[in-house]
Amino acid sequence: MHLTRLAAVAAFAVLASTGAYAQKTVQVGHPTASNSHYGIAARTFSEELAKLTNNRFKTVITPNGAEREMTESVQIGTLDLVITSTGPIGNFVPEVLIVDVPFLFRDAKHAHAVLDGPIGQEIQAKFPAKGMVALAWGENGFRHLTNGVRAVNKPEDAKGLKIRTMENQVHMQAFRTIGVLPTPMAFTEVFTALQQGTVDGQENPIPVITASKFAQVQKHLTLTGHVYSPTLFITNKSLFDGLSDADKKAWTEAAKAAAKAQREFVAKVEQSGVDELRAAGMQVVSDVDRAQFQQALAPAYEDYAKRFGKENLDRIRNFQ
Repeated sequence: MHLTRLAAVAAFAVLASTGAYAQKTVQVGHPTASNSHYGIAARTFSEELAKLTNNRFKTVITPNGAEREMTESVQIGTLDLVITSTGPIGNFVPEVLIVDVPFLFRDAKHAHAVLDGPIGQEIQAKFPAKGMVALAWGENGFRHLTNGVRAVNKPEDAKGLKIRTMENQVHMQAFRTIGVLPTPMAFTEVFTALQQGTVDGQENPIPVITASKFAQVQKHLTLTGHVYSPTLFITNKSLFDGLSDADKKAWTEAAKAAAKAQREFVAKVEQSGVDELRAAGMQVVSDVDRAQFQQALAPAYEDYAKRFGKENLDRIRNFQ
């Protein structure tokens, strides 16, 4: 009997040391297909978290979710972590919207420096007051315009087009300024809306356009690069506060590793994706005069300066 108890204690010790006994399930949601850059990020987070916590956390990943609804679920604690674009996050944390101002970032390197540095950290610090914790900044890429009606070479060509946007007032204001009819809808509805002609087009980074197979329902692609689109890894504040210090560090490190993998995947797809879309039949306008678009957006920039503060926008623009 005594030996049996000793064996049980030894077995418990082994289970505890391997993490099998105390394993917890982490529900992770993201908005696109499993083979997308979001899927890469979710799997990397899962693998890194398991490795860093000795398999004490088991991750269940749910793709193709609606970003706003998933964020609401994280906020109330029914979803553990969401990987989302910043588009809908302004509805929860308004300070995030500054990064969605058109033509704010020079290139991806500039964006990474801003978001991984003090400016990005200051924005992340706004999340706990809203019941959430932003663990890391990832990447969607620069957003481009597609439509099924006509080639868009300059701002005037886009006038009158009905373009699906995220529910993001910064994006919508920019499109209205150049005469586009912005139509916010959940990403999960976009392919069908394009297929049925409910909207003429949409705007997204190349990795989203390729993963979502928009070439099947869109004829024209214009490489406007009008907005740099980051992603965020967001978890519930109460959940995160309840973790040990070691686990908090593990969650944060896993999110940063996933963000790095996501950025690397986006960079790779942005190089090959345009050729893939051409091969799928899309007509691509690659020589875009972005200065024309910026000039057309002058009235919107005045409003952005009032909303976010000119000094804050300049701080980002001039960040080295």
